[in-house]
Amino acid sequence: MPRCLILLILLISPVMMLGNAYEDYIARYSAMAVEQMRLYGVPASITLAQGLLESGAGRSTLAVEGNNHFGIKCHKEWTGSSMLRNDDAPDECFRVYDSPEESFRDHSLFLRRQRYASLFDLPLTDYVGWARGLKSCGYATDPNYADRLISIIELYSLQLFDGDNLREMEEAADYIHQNLISRHAIRRSRGLHYVIAQPGDTYGRIAKELKVSKKKLLLYNDAEADCEIKAWEEVYLQPKLGDAPEGVAAVTIGDGETMHSVAQRYGMRLESIKALNAGVADRPGSRLRLR
Repeated sequence: MPRCLILLILLISPVMMLGNAYEDYIARYSAMAVEQMRLYGVPASITLAQGLLESGAGRSTLAVEGNNHFGIKCHKEWTGSSMLRNDDAPDECFRVYDSPEESFRDHSLFLRRQRYASLFDLPLTDYVGWARGLKSCGYATDPNYADRLISIIELYSLQLFDGDNLREMEEAADYIHQNLISRHAIRRSRGLHYVIAQPGDTYGRIAKELKVSKKKLLLYNDAEADCEIKAWEEVYLQPKLGDAPEGVAAVTIGDGETMHSVAQRYGMRLESIKALNAGVADRPGSRLRLR
């Protein structure tokens, strides 16, 4: 491992000892992400953010049982082991790896396909362009996928792993140590303003930070009471809409999701989804009409 990277990890270790699964994940896999960046040209910040999001900081079933940190499906060219999970459709085929290292390498190779070729015209430091490019190239069906990645990168200052200069990394370590605090950028999609929840967030905490009514925030987000919000989920600052985005007619509730998760993902009122799906069980694998 390069000396500058060892020093960076040692310097930020006091922050990583806080016991937060996301910080622990960064400490464990940052060197691996930097190595992939040097070998294949994928920004370390993007690799780490995708790993954190797709694997739930290494805690998802795919990551724990299959070492799959990036939610990569089998596709026709895959000849290795696999497992079935609910995602865009029930019982979809996902790749299984022998180790996290194999998953990180396959993620890099996956992005080297022609479909993502345009991304490699971007600078390694343009994490916003990479995040939006991944979405536009079809890496994920989630309409707010890019905003989630950007939120993760900016919360944990992951863009600082994209440098290769020792002094820059020393400064990065100090910055991360001093600034690992809650920050919520207000974003906009389909005319709706929202923020992305961070690990440990509650509606009350966000309402206090943004100086908005907690009662209204709960109402806007179909929340019955103030509680911890699922990490990286949308929190809307105004009433949601009654329908899904154009082109989205139906979705499958994925593993670890609910009707509420789907409602948040598409900025759609939960009551509208329930009205369209009377009698449909609120559980992973259920197919939901959104129009």
